[in-house]
Amino acid sequence: MRFLFTFLCLVSFLTAQEVKLPPKEQFHLFLLVGQSNMAGRGVVEEQDKTPHPRVLMLSKDGQWVPAVDPMHFDKPSVGVGLGKTFAQIIAEAKPGVTIGLIPCAVGGSPIDAWQPGVFYPPTKSHPWDDTVKRVALSLPAGTIKGILWHQGESDCKPELASAYAPKIHDLVKRLRELVKAPDVPFIAGQMGKFDDVPWSPDIVTVDQAHQELPKQVSNTAFVTAEGLKHKGDKIHFDAASYRELGKRYAEAFLKMTKR
Repeated sequence: MRFLFTFLCLVSFLTAQEVKLPPKEQFHLFLLVGQSNMAGRGVVEEQDKTPHPRVLMLSKDGQWVPAVDPMHFDKPSVGVGLGKTFAQIIAEAKPGVTIGLIPCAVGGSPIDAWQPGVFYPPTKSHPWDDTVKRVALSLPAGTIKGILWHQGESDCKPELASAYAPKIHDLVKRLRELVKAPDVPFIAGQMGKFDDVPWSPDIVTVDQAHQELPKQVSNTAFVTAEGLKHKGDKIHFDAASYRELGKRYAEAFLKMTKR
């Protein structure tokens, strides 16, 4: 009984310990926003639960903790996403810094849900307003270096697709204002291009808005999903594809910020 009590006290002590943060200029923050393919729905494996010593994430309750998957908390189906792989590659490329991820994606959310005051019933959340709160918690600790966006599937409908381009341009502007960095890199990822899932004209329209973003909005990039696979549901990437997508986002970021 005494051993059990001692063990529980030790676990409680270790859990309560705060992660020691680096100086603000050495703590590089990245915002993860969008819908379920940003949150991640891949099957979690041991490698996804192994933290990198210089990669942290903002937990659901607003604490900086070692980054492991699942990182998001929007739905019970959450799993492996692209964020951890992205952050590990950036950390290795920049030995003197710690990476801080701010997970804010909301599964199923259309781009119209990313407006101030909008309530999104399926997750009982306010995607934009909740992001505002998490950014406010994060910015005092670090320096924002990038915004990663993966979204669009919920807007691939006749009544929504044609209006997507101006909405994402507006979103980039508002997110940059939110993080107080008017020209911070913004990277948009391509929706799944799976061999067994034909694209409708509306998907093509939304994809075109993503692909043309770098031509129309400064310091933005587009990441292809060519060759990636779904997990069997024809919507979400499998775990290996999420890791590859994270690698592609990292390559795009490093190319954008190469001096």
